[in-house]
Amino acid sequence: MAQRLNRRQLLRNSTFAGIGLWLAGNAGASASPHERLNIAMIGPGGRGAENLAAISHENIVAICDVDDQRAGKAYEQFPKARKFHDYRKMLDEMDRQIDAVLVSTPDHTHAVITIRALAMGKHVYCEKPLTHNVSEARIVAQTAAKHKAVTQMGTQIHAGKNYRRCVELVRSGAIGPVRECHVWIGGARTAGERTPGNLPVPDHLKWDLWLGPARERPYSADYVPYKWRFWWDFGTGEAGNFGCHYIDLPFWALDLRYPLTVEAEGPPVHPENTPKPLVVRWEFPARGEQPPVKMTWHQDQGCPATVKEKGVPAGWQSGVLFMGDKGMLVADYSRRQLLPEPQFADFKAPEPTILDSIGHHKEWTEACKTGGPTTCNFDYSGALTETVLLGNVAFRTGTKIEWDPVNLKATNCPEAERFIREHYREGWSL
Repeated sequence: MAQRLNRRQLLRNSTFAGIGLWLAGNAGASASPHERLNIAMIGPGGRGAENLAAISHENIVAICDVDDQRAGKAYEQFPKARKFHDYRKMLDEMDRQIDAVLVSTPDHTHAVITIRALAMGKHVYCEKPLTHNVSEARIVAQTAAKHKAVTQMGTQIHAGKNYRRCVELVRSGAIGPVRECHVWIGGARTAGERTPGNLPVPDHLKWDLWLGPARERPYSADYVPYKWRFWWDFGTGEAGNFGCHYIDLPFWALDLRYPLTVEAEGPPVHPENTPKPLVVRWEFPARGEQPPVKMTWHQDQGCPATVKEKGVPAGWQSGVLFMGDKGMLVADYSRRQLLPEPQFADFKAPEPTILDSIGHHKEWTEACKTGGPTTCNFDYSGALTETVLLGNVAFRTGTKIEWDPVNLKATNCPEAERFIREHYREGWSL
């Protein structure tokens, strides 16, 4: 561990030295090899391929995946990286050679991988949602703080200019105090029924390792490689899939943290599948001078009728609506519009106060070297993930939950406990 801490300091010092050389006019000087992070990539297929491309300027020393077929392109792209199927073996064997870990695996394995890496002193970037359940999100955030790790969750839209300008508009008071907010996505999916019969496990897949902490069961192509997102044992449904992206905007702009109550409605609860349509309602307390806020999530219907009735024009298939005392702001990933339009015809936007991002992944890699901040660190994104996943808890219990964030308890709903905390199979733990 002493050698590892020395390397952290070396990375930091060499980065600052590089900055000094640049300021002295030596922009053409070659970078020190110590300025490159040694990163282990876990899950380089699918979305992971985009994450890997975004950090490819660093030194990829290890690639871990339970599926050799999905990882094939990454193996070819980084032939010098050591290859593993089991992240535990990778971390144990290469501890002193790894500075940081990027986790891009199914939701149910996020926490067990991330906590092990953090406890070993690694910086971690983890895909959204941060974890599979509420309790894991809190433990991950606490572990990151304990080990002073540089962290980032994969809500890359946060790094875009549009979200920054929206946050500035809300915080400037352009639409007045916000008391109500709506978030929606234009489509939703579910897993459907499992295909009957047992199929052999493909030769390229380590099925037991793919299951990880989830209970043992036969292999099914209905889980791998994509539809795991819509099975409760592995995924978090569209709420976890897109909620972390869209709810990130009001969470940031309104300084939200933990809700007071959460309720949800949708189709009859399926014991195994996440729902297609879902509506979730959160109530948040006042924050300083900001009033209490009611936030609603809508999935499966595009812009819901209740939002259209408030004056949102056509064309907003997915988006966020802030309702203030003086007007409204509607936005998505790349657009924003103040409403009603005639009222803001001559409006002049405030001067930007939030610096543009150097890139979501680069934010993380640079912070690993300098000790600087990241905008979606696990303290922020842990609370965001908790909020999103509480919607699933409320839906599965059929109860309006009264939430105690200090003790992670639904005070009026004891049956929520089994959805708040994970139950791992033998041999797996945080």
